[in-house]
Amino acid sequence: MAAPASNAVLLADVYLDDLTAKPSGVRFRDRTRRRPALRATLNLPKPPPFTPILNFGCSSSDSTWRTSNPTSLLRTLTLSSFTCSSAETTPHLQHLPSTFLSHQTTIGGERLKLFSGSCYLPHPDKEDTGGEDAHFICADEEAIGVADGVGGWADVGVNAGLFARELMSHSVRAIQEEPRGSINPATVLEKAHSCTKAKGSSTACIVALTHMGLHAINLGDSGFIVVRDGCTIFRSPVQQHDFNFTYQLESGNGGDLPSSGEVFTIPAAPGDVVIAGTDGLFDNLYNDEVAEVVLQAIRAGLEPQITAQKIAALARQRAQDRNRQTPFSTAAQEAGFRYYGGKLDDITVVVSYITGSTCVSFSPS
Repeated sequence: MAAPASNAVLLADVYLDDLTAKPSGVRFRDRTRRRPALRATLNLPKPPPFTPILNFGCSSSDSTWRTSNPTSLLRTLTLSSFTCSSAETTPHLQHLPSTFLSHQTTIGGERLKLFSGSCYLPHPDKEDTGGEDAHFICADEEAIGVADGVGGWADVGVNAGLFARELMSHSVRAIQEEPRGSINPATVLEKAHSCTKAKGSSTACIVALTHMGLHAINLGDSGFIVVRDGCTIFRSPVQQHDFNFTYQLESGNGGDLPSSGEVFTIPAAPGDVVIAGTDGLFDNLYNDEVAEVVLQAIRAGLEPQITAQKIAALARQRAQDRNRQTPFSTAAQEAGFRYYGGKLDDITVVVSYITGSTCVSFSPS
């Protein structure tokens, strides 16, 4: 994660002719460079009804989904809690139940369901403190969110993960106060930020399934993509003041404001898959790499949680690979730095399947 607004530095090691150096810090207090919120509505043509290869059902934990009573589903939220070692193994650290929740809404007269799962991999050096990412999934309210505490605060003895977790907790409370099916993520983020008092700063991304489709706000370099028929049809832009100096919310008068976030409304259709994540995901995997994992998972009938684990595991693999070009190394090179390979960081992945089908029993092929 990038540095705090009060002392922006490039945290990742930059390799200059086999020498490792960290560029000197710069200060950014010129608020005239902040821009107002961008509110964009994508007018994508809605495709014909999508018939998935498999009929999606719902379950609370098993890899085989089954018909279940909605009241028996986990109907709470998960905050920065699910930690897994790889895409193939069970979690080695789990503070709360794994996230696999079902939501439903009505769009264009068709009732849609949202099946969500998550995976969180803290930076190996931050496992003892739980890392600095946070996320949530709200069952009834049709919403997910991720936040990435700015690691640079550790230089002054502050765990920015506390700020990120408090921001997400207040986001959940604000969501629960919104009208059902009409959640305004921008309003949610503004309320959550005003209530967050922990020291530190964080990016934020909130996505809700509403009567308008997918309604979202993103501030900083966390974000989300939407995959349809194996192709990425939308990617939220990165917001940064300079290379590796992201937009960030901070308690008090520092940092950027929630109104600086970009707001999006995206038509949703059965078969769409939403992947939200922190920069630990998007710095290490290109959109088409994420879409390929999603396509393979759908074909295999994997539940969202397993898909999230597979994406997170691949991102961690790329982060530790010094011999492969990544989105972060591409951006570093474009900024004039000699850098190659991935960027080791906290990785949060939240995967949501959208389907118009009812819960039915099936076994993955």
